[in-house]
Amino acid sequence: MPRYQPADSLMSPRFTGVRTFARLPHLQTTAEVDLAVVGLPFDTGATFKVGARFGPEAVRSASHMVRNYNPELQVKPFDVLSCIDYGDAPVIPGYIHDSYAAITATLAPLAAAGIVTLGIGGDHSIALGELRALAAVHGPLALVQFDSHGDLWDAYYGDHKYTHGTPFRRALEEGLLQAERSVQLGMRGPLYGPEDLQMARDFGFTVLTTTELLAHSPAEIGALVRQRVGDANCFLSFDVDFFDPAFAPATGTPEVGGPTSFQGLSYLRACTGINWVGGDVVEVLPALDHSQITAHLAAQVGYEFLSLVALQHLAQSQSNSGSVNKP
Repeated sequence: MPRYQPADSLMSPRFTGVRTFARLPHLQTTAEVDLAVVGLPFDTGATFKVGARFGPEAVRSASHMVRNYNPELQVKPFDVLSCIDYGDAPVIPGYIHDSYAAITATLAPLAAAGIVTLGIGGDHSIALGELRALAAVHGPLALVQFDSHGDLWDAYYGDHKYTHGTPFRRALEEGLLQAERSVQLGMRGPLYGPEDLQMARDFGFTVLTTTELLAHSPAEIGALVRQRVGDANCFLSFDVDFFDPAFAPATGTPEVGGPTSFQGLSYLRACTGINWVGGDVVEVLPALDHSQITAHLAAQVGYEFLSLVALQHLAQSQSNSGSVNKP
């Protein structure tokens, strides 16, 4: 069995203990770890509502409902992966470049050790710090982005180039992403002009609006993602405003007309067979979250990502075992 696993909720109540993701041990180590959850509580890259700095705390609390077996993907992720909650990056509210440096420095030793990271935001600006750390080890990454916004704008309010609406534009400029291996799913909402959608395609991204996405089954989307990503190392970035605000009301820039929680999770679960090296779930704003609706959904997104990583880990182990046993 993997060394680090969650506390057994059949032996101790879920409401006891320090709030870590899925009741995992809180450790800052790289020894015998396959996946580390890291809180990234920065939100002053937001251009509308702030408060997602409290997202990691809320998602961790909601994640205590996570159990070991994922019946949809038919895997016990914590029996496959040794997982820890690494704690939070020491971000500095109001200082985005200092916070980027803190995020990158926090994730760098994990990436160097080959540990898959799951970041919990925070607003979407945090993704640039994550990508800097991961790409330094793994090279330019493919991106699978669930979102209602492309986050590829060049600047806000004149020439301010670092916000939650610009991280993937900056990542492209820094050579952190492979646009031709990347997919954006769920784009929708009023725009400033048709160029807002077209720019992603011009960069080389495959882009599906919500209308286009919902015209396809999860199996079809999974096949599209696998074909697009190929054998590239890949990063998942999941903004909760991908979901319709009826299912994820607690987010800073909601867009109506989105997928249900069931639909969105089904599309995510279909993204098997990907070489994930990191991921995040972002833009949970707990002050707006009645009954923890959004936090529970974000925690489930994190759990599904763990399950996808576990499936890939199993597939790689079986492949390596088969190659060793070949005459």
